Amino acid sequence: MSTLSALSNDLAGAAERASRVVVSVHGRPHVPSSGVLWAPNVVVTAEHTLKRDEEITVTFADGRNVAATLAGRDAGTDLAVLKVDSAGIGAAELGDTASLKAGHLALALGRASEKGVSASLAFVSGVGGPWKTWRSGQVDQLVRLDVAIYPGFSGGPLVDAEGRIVGINTSGLSRFLPVAIPVPTANRVIKDLLEKGRVARGYLGIGMHPVRLPEGRTGLIVIHVQPDGPAGRAGLLIGDVLLKLDGAPIGDTDDVHGHLGADSVGKTLKASIVRGGADLDVTIQVGERPRGEE
Repeated sequence: MSTLSALSNDLAGAAERASRVVVSVHGRPHVPSSGVLWAPNVVVTAEHTLKRDEEITVTFADGRNVAATLAGRDAGTDLAVLKVDSAGIGAAELGDTASLKAGHLALALGRASEKGVSASLAFVSGVGGPWKTWRSGQVDQLVRLDVAIYPGFSGGPLVDAEGRIVGINTSGLSRFLPVAIPVPTANRVIKDLLEKGRVARGYLGIGMHPVRLPEGRTGLIVIHVQPDGPAGRAGLLIGDVLLKLDGAPIGDTDDVHGHLGADSVGKTLKASIVRGGADLDVTIQVGERPRGEE
C-alpha cells in the first residue's frame, strides 16, 4: 500500500471513530449546525448557531431525534451546552490540544444533514498562547486552522489523526481564519454552564480610548461611565486617564481585560489615574458583566 493510501485510510478511520458522537443541532431555520456529545447527556455546539433558546432538537448518528434543553450559552467563547437523553451512546474521546503543532493535519467534522457525517481536511496553520476573543472570552490556546468550514460545520469537532476530539470548530470568533476552541477551554465553559447557566466575567462599566499624555505617559482616557457601574460607583469621571491597575501599566483595553477574568468578580482593584493634571488612586470593586454585554 502506498504512503498516500495509508494516510487516506488513517484519516477515514479517524473520521469514522469520532463520527459516532457528532450530532446535528436544530436550533435555527434551514440548515442545522453541528455539535458533539461531549459527555453522557451533554452536547456542546457553537453558540452563534443557536437562534432560539427553546424547541431545540438533536439528531444522533443512529438517526434518533431527541429534544434538547439549553443549559447555558457563552458568546465570549462561542460555546453553548445542551442537555439531552443520550442513553446507549458513548461520549467523546478527548485528545490533548496542547500536542497540536503548526503543520499538523486534522479533520473538521460536521453533521449538517441526514446524509451522515461530512469531513474537511484541516491544516493547523498556527498554535499560540492564551487569547481574548472580541467578545471578551478567555481561550486557553489559539488554534488557527486552514480549513473549509462548510455550512452547518460550526460546532463540530476538530479531530486528530487518532480520531480524538481536540477542539470545537467555529467561524464565529475570527474574521480571518476559522479557529478551534481547545478542550481545556471547552471543559471549563461546559462546567460553568452546567452549574450556573453562564460564565461570569469581570466588569468595570466604562468606555476607554488610548491616549498619550504631554509628559510621554500612555494610558486610557475614560470616554463613558455607566453611573450605576463599578467604576461609576467608585467615582471615576469622563476625562480621567487610567494609567495602572493594581500597579500594572495600562496601554490598551486588552491590559484592562486581563484583570477581569471570572475570578476577578467581587475583588477590588487599585486604579491609578490622572485627573486634571493630578495623580490619584481610586479603588474599584469589580462587578459581574451584565447579560447582553458579553
